[in-house]
Amino acid sequence: MAIALSPDFGYVALVVVLTSFFNIYMSIGVGRARKKYNVSYPTMYAVESENKEAKRFNCVQRGHQNFLETLPLFLAVLILGGLKHPKLAAVLGVVYLVGRYLYFKGYSTGVPENRLKSGIIFHPPVFALIGCTISLAVSLLTAR
Repeated sequence: MAIALSPDFGYVALVVVLTSFFNIYMSIGVGRARKKYNVSYPTMYAVESENKEAKRFNCVQRGHQNFLETLPLFLAVLILGGLKHPKLAAVLGVVYLVGRYLYFKGYSTGVPENRLKSGIIFHPPVFALIGCTISLAVSLLTAR
């Protein structure tokens, strides 16, 4: 079965590119935190008994790591859901990224609780994108 892409799918492609740049932004943030808090590679997380700034570094690292842990799901439902609902998926993707930015910035303060306020922003778009993907699946399965 062939799927014709709507020209509006270009918006989804742009959100994928934006996601890539956002990941680079967070990677740079972790790199800067490594220098600032004296945490050398390949150390993933600093140990508080060895580094008095460990918690601050670990918060920056966790903010990025949490994004990476959820990235495959986000991209999958963004792209699949965007096949049928490209404009909606693109808007939801941007809202998700704004929430993730706020999450990263909050976590990077060194106070882990500061990340929690933004969860209300980035979780609903993921569920909506899952709904878009279910809509695609139902359309494909009933098109027989």
